[in-house]
Amino acid sequence: MAGSVFERIYEVVKRIPRGRVATYGQVAAMAGNPRWARVVGYALHVNPDPEHIPCFRVVNRNGEVSKAFAFGGENMQIQLLQADGIDVKDGKVDLSKYQW
Repeated sequence: MAGSVFERIYEVVKRIPRGRVATYGQVAAMAGNPRWARVVGYALHVNPDPEHIPCFRVVNRNGEVSKAFAFGGENMQIQLLQADGIDVKDGKVDLSKYQW
């Protein structure tokens, strides 16, 4: 089951457009279960293809980047978001402006 759940999560994350972010809960709901926010976090932590599954576009419900971003730490996630055209201030994204 985990494989199919992770695949559903990855398919949602692939659809987040450049310049936008989604929250873990938002991805969970779109993947089929709004209670999967922690599962989303785990799936993204073991992302098998970060080049095509842009997990850096997923932030917490307060718009904060992950302190444990699996692909280079929070500073790398901030750099990737900024390269995407998203303003990050004090490790936080303005969801009212950038949420998908």
